Amino acid sequence: MPFKLVILWTDALIYVLFAVVLFSAWYIRQREHLSAPWRKVGRSGYGMCSLVILMVFVVIGFLDSLHYRPRVEVAGGGKISYAVEVRSVFDAIVDPLGKRPERTYSAPFAAYAFSKETVALPDGTEVREFPRLKYGAAHLKNPERDLPTDVASRAIGALGLAAVLWILLTMAVAAWRARRSDGDFSGTLSSIIHGDTPVPWRAMLVTAGLLLAIAVPLTMLSSQYHVMGTDKVGQDVFFQSLKSIRTGLIIGTLTTLVMLPFALLLGIMAGYFRGWVDDVIQYVYTTLSSIPGVLLIASAVLIGQAWMDLHPQMFETVTQRADVRLLFLCLILGITSWTGLCRLLRGEALKLREMEYVQAARAFGVSDRRIILQHLAPNVMHIILISVVMDFSGLVLAEAVLSYVGVGVDPSMISFGTMINNARLELARDPAVWWSLASAFVLMFVLVLSANLFSDAVRDAFDPRIRTGLSIFPAGRVLKLRRGAPAVG
Repeated sequence: MPFKLVILWTDALIYVLFAVVLFSAWYIRQREHLSAPWRKVGRSGYGMCSLVILMVFVVIGFLDSLHYRPRVEVAGGGKISYAVEVRSVFDAIVDPLGKRPERTYSAPFAAYAFSKETVALPDGTEVREFPRLKYGAAHLKNPERDLPTDVASRAIGALGLAAVLWILLTMAVAAWRARRSDGDFSGTLSSIIHGDTPVPWRAMLVTAGLLLAIAVPLTMLSSQYHVMGTDKVGQDVFFQSLKSIRTGLIIGTLTTLVMLPFALLLGIMAGYFRGWVDDVIQYVYTTLSSIPGVLLIASAVLIGQAWMDLHPQMFETVTQRADVRLLFLCLILGITSWTGLCRLLRGEALKLREMEYVQAARAFGVSDRRIILQHLAPNVMHIILISVVMDFSGLVLAEAVLSYVGVGVDPSMISFGTMINNARLELARDPAVWWSLASAFVLMFVLVLSANLFSDAVRDAFDPRIRTGLSIFPAGRVLKLRRGAPAVG
């Protein structure tokens, strides 16, 4: 084979997560009471626009999780050998970006290095000047004259291509909707353009168009320029920013998988059984919450680092070693972040155990396990879903902060935190090197903002007080108001 498949620990967990999501989607579609809130999410304009942006990040992260080791040729034939470097499908797609290093810093769309160097002239003399970049704008003979015109012409052509792709996408969506609804193509296209559809297809297509208008020019210009500049060792900053997406998504999703079992099991048990069980669980999460989170995470990461240093034979490549540290960081973040959701589930379980249907089940001799699985767990799923979606952005920011203070991911792994950490000294230069920090900040901001907007849409759809029209009165009673019912004084 021309390559050897490599499945990292985080890759395997991501595949499991995708399988769970697909199975959950199929399961939800079979049940009306579960699919109704998701249809409300689908009717939210800002929620679906943010989902379009999130899907772009997810696709990049998933392609960056398909790893392999390419086969290398051995002189004289013989034994098959594979490269030590672990690559991904995303690396193969954006291959030119990662294999065009310069000597040091260069500004975005620059043709010359950022710092002066001693250059030897043909006559033997040496001068201090800004040397030409090896790859950036190398096709231009006179960058001072031709660079603005070349960038503008390429950007205009890329915008034209983006417009064509957007039109094709709009036509494809209209054809798909017409086929699903047994309608005509022109009528469906007109309803989408005028925004007369339950699902906000017009807003989603506008968002997709804006993404194409940004992504296509950047992609085409990056073949000849460093569109986000280069860092201290000459690596393309745009490539590093895209590679950071996978790390942020893994921190936000896998940490949730670690956190959920603790919060769900212990929270429901504390609220349902009460007594000494509640006291023990409260003591555990209160003690854990009293320990400074950064210190606990730092100590655990350092212990894991020391263990990996003592067992280097367990890791074939540097990538596998960095992946184990990332997995260990996810485990620590999950263990330290379940206490808040556990408190919420405990309070909800205390309320649900007093409901009539739970009391009736206990009177009929139904076991506690069946009551928890059939009555309590399904009725707290809205809290779990809302908390998980809203905690995602906080976990992405937590990775950035931990990597900034040096206890985050492995230094060899690219992430938003490592980019920001490496850029802190660059701002002290004169003139300042600002593009590494700006690139990491913009992508992380878009990821976190879209996650927050989508979590707001999920909260509005799944919150029972919003979904069923509950009204909380001063006396503390909760009444369900029906449409057309007389007001209660």
